[in-house]
Amino acid sequence: MSTITLQNITLDNRRAVFNLEVAEEQRRFVASNLSSVASCYVLSQNGGYPFPFAIYADDKPVGFVMITYGITGYDLPSIAEGSYCILRLMIDEQFQNRGYGRQAMEKILDWIRTCPAGPAQYSWISYSAENVHAKRLYESFGFRDNGEICHDEYITVLEL
Repeated sequence: MSTITLQNITLDNRRAVFNLEVAEEQRRFVASNLSSVASCYVLSQNGGYPFPFAIYADDKPVGFVMITYGITGYDLPSIAEGSYCILRLMIDEQFQNRGYGRQAMEKILDWIRTCPAGPAQYSWISYSAENVHAKRLYESFGFRDNGEICHDEYITVLEL
């Protein structure tokens, strides 16, 4: 089994990360990685703390995650303030169904629990009701819906 790591996006790996895509039927669930990295710049210029990472299986980029902390000025769920958000998470279509998403989520939560941008009691993520696979993955890590819907997506929360 491959070793999954979270790695910074660099000049050397950026194109490979930007070219990663989910399957056609999943594209309505997640923005492109290029758009997400551009959003990181905007968030950082407006007081937020975005953390974009390439998800690697051994030495090959297979996915992308964008974690945020301290986002303000947006229409956000009540849990958002002072919590870490897994805003974007994707595994490239050619690498799906290999357990990489599950292993990546373990690494993501381990990283969040270090509270690199500030203290937090919760992590949250939103998902579309149609994205049953995502819901199952999040629930398997202890995330639970908090009853909020934001931008037509359910908010699911994990106590850290």
